[in-house]
Amino acid sequence: MADMKARRSRLLMVGAVLVALAAPGLVACSAADPSPVDTAAAQSSIRSLSDLDGMSVVEIVDTLEAIPVDEQPTAFTASVRPGSLLLADDDGEEERAMPAGVFHLSVAPYVDGTHDCFFHSLTTCRGELGGRTLEVAVTASDGTVLFDETVIAEDNGYVGLWLPSDIDATLRVSDGERSGEIGISTGPDDLTCLTSLQLT
Repeated sequence: MADMKARRSRLLMVGAVLVALAAPGLVACSAADPSPVDTAAAQSSIRSLSDLDGMSVVEIVDTLEAIPVDEQPTAFTASVRPGSLLLADDDGEEERAMPAGVFHLSVAPYVDGTHDCFFHSLTTCRGELGGRTLEVAVTASDGTVLFDETVIAEDNGYVGLWLPSDIDATLRVSDGERSGEIGISTGPDDLTCLTSLQLT
């Protein structure tokens, strides 16, 4: 229940971001508010790219991130880029655009060990704190609180954050005993896989 609640919170956050971006004077157009996906039902049947047909990019990202490590599909890869999701298998690649004005950042905080990463792979990246309860807060440079919730890291050790694109912000993560803080940016040349935040 806690995992599903955390995923629903992330999906609701995407909707809130899209609604905010659609406010007068911010953007000329907006994407539709995504509907929550039943990741438990979806993950058991995802083995090839064709199994993703009919799913939005938001649904694909959240579903693949939530699949337990030992059940991750191996027939294809899914790489999150600043403005798109790159899907590839033996037959080739396809690129699907992210919703306008939205950026997905996958964060794998660590205590003892980490790895270098720039573009997040939803099917291969692994973090240290899978299943750990974390307090996560994102505050924009103008002081706006974009995210402030207690979540459970996915089995792969990551927490997925849907944020507005083209912002500078501060990310703070705590496990109740240790904490860490780091600056983040969500521009077209920025990383989508953050593995350098150590909790001390």
